[in-house]
Amino acid sequence: MNPERKARLAYRAATLFTHLPWPVLRGFAHALAWAWIRGNARESRVTRRNLELAYPELDGVQRARMHRDVLRSTALQAVETLWLWTRPAASNLRDNLKERHGEALYDDALASGKGVIVAAPHFGNWELLNQWLASRGQIAIVYKAPEDPAGDAFLQIVRGGHNVQQVRAEGPAVRQLFKVLKDGGATGILPDQQPKAGDGVFVPFFGMPALTMTLVNRLAERTGATVLYGWCERSGPDMQFALHLEAADAAVADPDLHVAAAALNAGIERIARRDPAQYQWTYKRYTLRPDDQEPNPYATARHPH
Repeated sequence: MNPERKARLAYRAATLFTHLPWPVLRGFAHALAWAWIRGNARESRVTRRNLELAYPELDGVQRARMHRDVLRSTALQAVETLWLWTRPAASNLRDNLKERHGEALYDDALASGKGVIVAAPHFGNWELLNQWLASRGQIAIVYKAPEDPAGDAFLQIVRGGHNVQQVRAEGPAVRQLFKVLKDGGATGILPDQQPKAGDGVFVPFFGMPALTMTLVNRLAERTGATVLYGWCERSGPDMQFALHLEAADAAVADPDLHVAAAALNAGIERIARRDPAQYQWTYKRYTLRPDDQEPNPYATARHPH
């Protein structure tokens, strides 16, 4: 079966699933989180380790509570995303985006003709943010393409709607993004993904050195584009979200890569601390270390990678 056909079948299955009543879907998410914890799944192990690294001041009971809340929120975010992908963006924005903060910041930055970079941390539901950005005009979204061609084809179906240009996070992406910004356009970047060794710098993130991308810095410094943080925060139990757009610290465009990356991380950390459960702690953010001899903090005898 070719990838496009697989992707279409997956989309139909997702559509059938997300047309179940919302209380059923929410119950499914809670059951999935329980299964992750009970089975010591990868999501549970990585989250537990990240919370140990990022919140060393918490005691065992506090961290266990946060661990449970993160996994419930993560499972819920997955179900929410399928819901949003299988419904028209216009209705999602009308029915589910209950609060909007900072819209004028984005509109004014776009109208300036200097280009806009939206740094969107893995917080809340970034897919709803993508839909809002597309409702404002053309947007180039940087993404890491799945290894499975069917997975990539699926993303083209669910994200590749009106006004959205999906840009693979590969070598030619930088040139494409420079052109978009030089033409006064907008791009969305998930800034808290660990880059490849050599493609970033180590700066603090929740008190731990983390290899951090310099792409936002390079784009901002060379084009003069406005950098905004953007996120859609869950504000209620029934698909209710609040949009936030805020100006980034001017230091994210500093010529010193370490200064710029540290400023970027500080903004991401501030957003994540608003509600730690809504941040993506299931991601191995600290795998690469400044000292090659320093062990991978996620490795164990049973799970070495």
